[in-house]
Amino acid sequence: MEIPVVRNILEANSATAEELRALFTKKNILVLNLISSPGAGKTTLLEHTLADLGAKYKMAVVEGDLMTDNDARRVAATGAQAVQINTEGGCHLDAAMVSNALVSLDLDNVDILFIENVGNLVCPVEFDVGEDAKIALLSVTEGDDKPEKYPLLFELSKAMVLNKIDLLPYVDFDPDRAEAFARSLNKGLASFRVSCRASEGLEGWYGWIENALKEKRSAAA
Repeated sequence: MEIPVVRNILEANSATAEELRALFTKKNILVLNLISSPGAGKTTLLEHTLADLGAKYKMAVVEGDLMTDNDARRVAATGAQAVQINTEGGCHLDAAMVSNALVSLDLDNVDILFIENVGNLVCPVEFDVGEDAKIALLSVTEGDDKPEKYPLLFELSKAMVLNKIDLLPYVDFDPDRAEAFARSLNKGLASFRVSCRASEGLEGWYGWIENALKEKRSAAA
């Protein structure tokens, strides 16, 4: 039996998310929602992305964490706009939180908005925040069975980033297995094997972002 309270929460969130999506479309902003377990490397990936693409694009970040502004300060150090959301125990960001945070950003000077969700592979997947794409981030220290255990994230994401590949010689992780199962759920899923520490494999990720931005702008033209 469907629980009305849960249904109403998701319906209200979806309505706000559609308002956000219309706003982002009007302003030609590509919005990417990064979802991973804690410690998978979302913030480090963002630091590299913001630094390496900062000369070409104006970028901003909405940071989600239970507490502290540590990650917002890290990404702001790259020169990008950043705003922190502290959920104070909440396991995900929702559309209303993102909407409230946007007042702290100059959206007229943003080409790409990254939303770094709270570290969690379950709840953030179910809450649309007006993004163009969910991005699944998986580190090789977590185990290659994560797509099997948490299928909805990989089913709904448009890209998957396998991070920390410099550690592959030291962990029991089969990237081929992880990618194969993820793509059995989502045949169109793009996948990138990267090491932020070694600055390896990032070019493919950057190219995907740039193509996604071009596609959004072409659709709006």
